[in-house]
Amino acid sequence: MPMNRGSGRVRAVLTAAVVLSLVPHVAWAGGSRGSGGSTEGTATPSGGAGGDSIYASVVTYDESKNGSGGSAGPVAPAGDWKPPACWYEPKWTPEEFEDEFRDRWDIPHFSGAGEAYRMSQDHYINGEPYDDFNKEKSGEGMWWEAVRDPVREEALDPAAFACDQATFWVDNGETPEVENAITPDILAQLAYSRLKVPGTEVALAPEVATKVNLPTWAWLDEATFKEVAVTASLDAGGLDIQATTTAKPVSLKLEPGTKDATTFPASGECAINADGSIGEPYAKGKADEKPSCGLTYLRSSGGKTFPLQATVTWEIAWTGSGGTGGDLPDGTFGAEQPVTVEEIQSVNR
Repeated sequence: MPMNRGSGRVRAVLTAAVVLSLVPHVAWAGGSRGSGGSTEGTATPSGGAGGDSIYASVVTYDESKNGSGGSAGPVAPAGDWKPPACWYEPKWTPEEFEDEFRDRWDIPHFSGAGEAYRMSQDHYINGEPYDDFNKEKSGEGMWWEAVRDPVREEALDPAAFACDQATFWVDNGETPEVENAITPDILAQLAYSRLKVPGTEVALAPEVATKVNLPTWAWLDEATFKEVAVTASLDAGGLDIQATTTAKPVSLKLEPGTKDATTFPASGECAINADGSIGEPYAKGKADEKPSCGLTYLRSSGGKTFPLQATVTWEIAWTGSGGTGGDLPDGTFGAEQPVTVEEIQSVNR
């Protein structure tokens, strides 16, 4: 029946598409399709290590305003939110895709690959639905491809394999009707995954060792503790879009490392000051005052130390092309630092 034959043909093309997407790829010469990682302060492409993955991205990142230094690290998103594990973006001109297609199939055939190859030839070369890789439309559009986050792909995260649509054509200026097609919003989320924030070792007074039942002042200086940002951009296939994701510190949470302690304020959450600092440095004459941000230990550390945990919450938002923008989940970044607590020595006369 015509209906059954049509359904079988659709299944055959989809089978070929899946097989095509799984066939190993011969690396681009010179690794020009993505270097992986990032060079601080420059716009760099993303993708698999060495640019050898067929899923390497053409998105570039400007990290000149990102956090730096040995103590900087990635924020942990609140809840179970994660940036996209896969998305679709414009990758190849017709001529580039022809080379890519032939490279993918330039391998020893495994069982069933011969039929899949023939179906793929029909799909992209023989006019069902594309003819000769759409070369007649060269300059009028690009072939779009799925891109996978290399870390989540390596971890075999199922979300990284959700973008399973075979390579498809999009005319310049058109938006493909497919879930996870690249947008400023997706760029903002990808930029989020690259954010690095300053370390959270707080200044303490007393500095060397504090005393039982005496307030310990804690603070972070605005000069070294400020917002950071990463910009993600894509300029291909008639698209020229970008998004900048910014993380701004909003509070510091102190966890003394022992239940035998109190915090200031009682919640342990120290709000950010108007000048961007957190807490207040200790000054002479304030020994009997309670700090706006700090803690009091109620017993000594017994010749050891308590692991003070200082965690900063970062408010994260983005702005992008065409007036787009919005909020993303808050992130946190913290570190432990050892605190020695001594008994106050008294002398009887």
